[in-house]
Amino acid sequence: MRKIYTFIAFFICSIGLTMGQTLPYLPQPTYQPGENLTYKLKYGILSVATGTLKVEKSKLRFSNPNAFHLSAFGQTSGIFAVYKVRNKYDSYIDGDTYLPYLYIEDIHEGSYTREEYATFDHRNKKVSGKKGTFTSPTSQFFDLLSAYYFSRNLDLSSLKKGDSFKLTYFLNDEVAQLGIKYIGIEKIKTSLGELECIKFSPEITPGRIFRKDSQLFLWVTNDGNRIPVKAQVEILVGTVTMELINANGLKHTLGKRVSYSK
Repeated sequence: MRKIYTFIAFFICSIGLTMGQTLPYLPQPTYQPGENLTYKLKYGILSVATGTLKVEKSKLRFSNPNAFHLSAFGQTSGIFAVYKVRNKYDSYIDGDTYLPYLYIEDIHEGSYTREEYATFDHRNKKVSGKKGTFTSPTSQFFDLLSAYYFSRNLDLSSLKKGDSFKLTYFLNDEVAQLGIKYIGIEKIKTSLGELECIKFSPEITPGRIFRKDSQLFLWVTNDGNRIPVKAQVEILVGTVTMELINANGLKHTLGKRVSYSK
């Protein structure tokens, strides 16, 4: 049961992106302090969990005074709240390069609890956590939360249908990679109206949760904000869907195309 809900928390706040490759990014962030996004996770028609993502100016001091504090909180809901999950994730990132300085996890899943942290040394390609220091093949690597926000700032101008890319990240005491395939542009209906979106298909690994033919699809607004508004994947039994249900403090008008729209 705990593995399933760990997957749920990952699903709420993960978007990852060839190992060792330096990925181009936009000069200005697509978000601003005060942005607050709320998501709902469903198993079929049942509400499973809710998640919130927030952006604030960092109160901690780092080498660059222009730093953001990113936070994510996920908890079970509906009938699934019987198994209590309350997970908090915090990442402090450079406001110019979007690379993380510090990552913190506070996990509560039933009777299981865990507190973890990671500090990043991008110059030496090192990340240090409670269980030691790990090496990345590239200086551009992330924790799970900062990977999400960096992905929103990717320069996608040269991306063509069928192209794939990967992002290096640190999770569960290992440096790994997650690949994404660009599918194309598609309009979808959301709780915030019909929106033109960039459609991706992130890699997933068959196993206890996914079938061999399972595919994960992700829809991100093709506007100035680059907000993930929907994700959907078939699991061994049924379908899991994530939907954006509320968005406040956006930097740009929702749905309005900008110079870096596809």
